[in-house]
Amino acid sequence: MTDHDRDHDHDHTHTSPDAWKHTGVRVVPGDSLDHNTAQTPGMDRAAAINLARVGAQKLWAGTVTIHANAKTGAHHHGHLESVIYVLKGKARMRWGDELEFVAEAGPGDFIFVPPYVPHQEINASADEALECVLMRSDGEAVAINLPDVVPVEKPENVKWIDPTHPE
Repeated sequence: MTDHDRDHDHDHTHTSPDAWKHTGVRVVPGDSLDHNTAQTPGMDRAAAINLARVGAQKLWAGTVTIHANAKTGAHHHGHLESVIYVLKGKARMRWGDELEFVAEAGPGDFIFVPPYVPHQEINASADEALECVLMRSDGEAVAINLPDVVPVEKPENVKWIDPTHPE
C-alpha cells in the first residue's frame, strides 16, 4: 500500500450498515431516464447519470436518438470531452473549422470529441434512427452553436490510427 493509498484508505468499520444503501452504487433503469434535458430538433436526449439524479460530480451520461436523415448544426461543447457509443444505426461526424473532416461509425464503435472542436452529428441513414450512449466529462450541459460555420462541400474522409499500435 502506497502513502497515497493509506491517506485515502477509509476505515468503514464505523459506518452504519445502511450508510451506502442510497449513496453508493446506483443502477438507473433504462425506462427511468430523464427526457427533461436540452433538446435539438430531430434528436431525443435522455439523462441517466448527472448531479441531480445520482450526485455525479464529474460526468454526465445518457442516451441520444437521432431521427433518420437528421443532423445538428455546427457546435462545440466548450471545455468538455465527449464520448459517443453507437448502439444502432450509422453515425457520420464532421469536424473542423469548416467541417472539412468526416468519419462514420456504426454499432459497437466509439467516437471521441475533444474540447472546443467544432463538429456536427449526422444520422447517415435516410430510414433508420441512430441510437447512441453519450458521456460528457462534466455534469453541466455546454453546447455552443456556431451559426457562422459554412461547411465545405466535400469533406476529407479521416481514418483513425491507433497511436499505441500504429501498424
